[in-house]
Amino acid sequence: MSVWLPTAPCTPADCATPQWPTVGRFTAVLRLITGTTAVLVGVLLAPLAIPLTAAGRARLVSLWCRTVIRAFGVRVRIVGSPVSAGAGGMLVVPNHISWLDIPLVAAVLPGRMLAKREVRQWPVLGPVAGFGGTLFVDRDRLRALPGVVRTMADALSAGSRVIVFPEGSTWCGREKGRFRNAAFQSALDAGAAVQPVRISYGPVGAAAFVGEDALAASLWRVATAAGLTAEIRVLPPIPAGSHADRRSLARAAHRAVAGGEAATFLHTAVDNDSANLPSPSVHHSDNFSPASASSVRTLS
Repeated sequence: MSVWLPTAPCTPADCATPQWPTVGRFTAVLRLITGTTAVLVGVLLAPLAIPLTAAGRARLVSLWCRTVIRAFGVRVRIVGSPVSAGAGGMLVVPNHISWLDIPLVAAVLPGRMLAKREVRQWPVLGPVAGFGGTLFVDRDRLRALPGVVRTMADALSAGSRVIVFPEGSTWCGREKGRFRNAAFQSALDAGAAVQPVRISYGPVGAAAFVGEDALAASLWRVATAAGLTAEIRVLPPIPAGSHADRRSLARAAHRAVAGGEAATFLHTAVDNDSANLPSPSVHHSDNFSPASASSVRTLS
């Protein structure tokens, strides 16, 4: 395990112990079957989407992800108005609680996800990730980070929406991690706006995928939960050029997602703190801390 990867104190025992109403076993099994079927149908049909335009693929991805989420029995509530995909490149930065975050964000703000390189080698899902324009990062090679940032900046400059979970690992929702700085350099380099997104679940423990949690156990909790609701709140975007460096930009996005006044940075050029000093290289080790198992298991 690389020592610089992020970690969270959240564990299944502390954060995901069942304390919520559940549905019957038959309903839960039916949800698992229909959810898995929806995933497989999307996988099988993915090659047919290759000839479509980027906008057409985005609409199909959004529809597919909504179908998968609903098939697992999760209700979705959208707060705020997503900026049109044709409005230019934008860096989307949600908090990270569950594997559900990935289809949830893709359903509302489809774009190019940043994923660990191991996903490329996964059977079935690896090729699908490639078809979807996923950007891959080698999390074990810190020296590769500047290249990843350049690739993200190129995608943003080309008008793509790029999605990254800057907490770097899943947190339970009650506990939250700080936003790592490196990804925000791509927005600065491309002159792109940043779109903060706040994700929440009720009950949060049913959705949380943390620590040494196994994916099968998490799937079962989601399928058995009664009335599980996912809320995605699209906050006001942070305009390009409103912050002088990636540290202040990351802090502004984190404050918005964590529940601070999202509008305060819309009219603020830079934060009035020491973070406005020139930033070191994007592979400065202060951006990271040790990793947990959830950071290995989750797609992001």
